[in-house]
Amino acid sequence: MSTILIKAATIVNEHKQYVADVLIKDGLIDRIDSVIDHQADEVINAEGLHLLPGCIDDQVHFREPGLTYKADIYSESRAAVAGGITSFMEMPNTVPNTLTQELLEDKYQIASRNSLANYSFFMGASNNNLDEVLRTDISKVCGIKVFMGSSTGNMLVDDPHTLEKLFAQSPMLIATHCEDEATIKSNLAHYKQLLGENIPVRMHPKIRSAEACYLSSSMAVELAKKHNTRLHILHISTERETHLFDNTIPLKDKRITAEACIHHLWFTDADYDIKGNYIKWNPAVKTEADRDGILRAVLDGRIDVIATDHAPHTIEEKEQPYLQAPSGGPLVQHALPAMLELYHHGKISLEQIAEKMAHNVATLFQIEKRGFIREGYWADLVLVNLNKPWNVNKSNILYKCNWSPFEGNTFRSQVAYTLISGNLAYANGSLIEGKAGKRLTFNR
Repeated sequence: MSTILIKAATIVNEHKQYVADVLIKDGLIDRIDSVIDHQADEVINAEGLHLLPGCIDDQVHFREPGLTYKADIYSESRAAVAGGITSFMEMPNTVPNTLTQELLEDKYQIASRNSLANYSFFMGASNNNLDEVLRTDISKVCGIKVFMGSSTGNMLVDDPHTLEKLFAQSPMLIATHCEDEATIKSNLAHYKQLLGENIPVRMHPKIRSAEACYLSSSMAVELAKKHNTRLHILHISTERETHLFDNTIPLKDKRITAEACIHHLWFTDADYDIKGNYIKWNPAVKTEADRDGILRAVLDGRIDVIATDHAPHTIEEKEQPYLQAPSGGPLVQHALPAMLELYHHGKISLEQIAEKMAHNVATLFQIEKRGFIREGYWADLVLVNLNKPWNVNKSNILYKCNWSPFEGNTFRSQVAYTLISGNLAYANGSLIEGKAGKRLTFNR
């Protein structure tokens, strides 16, 4: 029986902070107490460090299979672990798109061999695979992903009949990317006529506009209310959309939930002139008023979780002209440090970070025994030093693409240790490999 004892950590969990010891046995949290005297195989002196539940990222694109020149499950799970993310849920727009149960299982097999973090994968929906979607095992798969607006890949679901049936018949959570395709096409045609092929990247939020987002999000909410569908809208990017969501009922009772992403909480359209295509995402980073409105909705409970939408592309791809450069960027290694920086700025509390990046993700997806620091739960934990500044640069970036939109930033907080299912996976700047993460399971 392997044991790890964490001593004198400042625990941040379930809206409280307190100093305690944590004993881990065979991957599970065995005991939490003010002082634990127990002979352990490994002792971590956590005095001066804060212990949070490991972050659960409900939206990543790790590019495997088919696009592994950009990223793969092994490389990006390493970066996630170094950033304090202990579990991830990966999207189906790989190559081939994850549109059959067999292709879905292939990804689980890859992760079982290569992922340092715990994992789950979304089943993809298209205009013509409803029967396959309905075969998905709700206890072993995080959800169904629907692109209600094209992004990457060829997974746009734009047939009204298909959407109606999907929302009516889905036995599990539907996660949606919401941008109205017709609006985007019209906007793009307008700016091409105005500016030709050399459209500057600062036009991105005008082309993939606030209107395009609201039209699609409001339609998804309308469909979900009509059919009582379990709907989760990803990467909210506008202040207006935040008013589609409710904060008057407990999360466990919500049928419609929402996610905010790191980049929409950090960057604004003023950053395009400096960062260029490196902050080109779908949906687009928009105005300062949108950024601040999204944070308000996170804090007041209209938006339930914070994620990354980690989506790497190569530097060569990103340095193409705006119309050719793909949307998306890598974030898993820097998401928690970025949120801790917002804590230092007085914009969010440590307890709220734990809630939005761990507790609520576990509750929203009904994940078994993860997302909280509780006896009997899996020991998915991250110890952070709130006062150890570091600069993001090429030498410490772990993404396969070897760039970050945060390059040049100095963060005041640093991940010191990460534990995955009770195994020490990262310690003081070094990854500890050899133990794979576990498949997430769900109380459904």
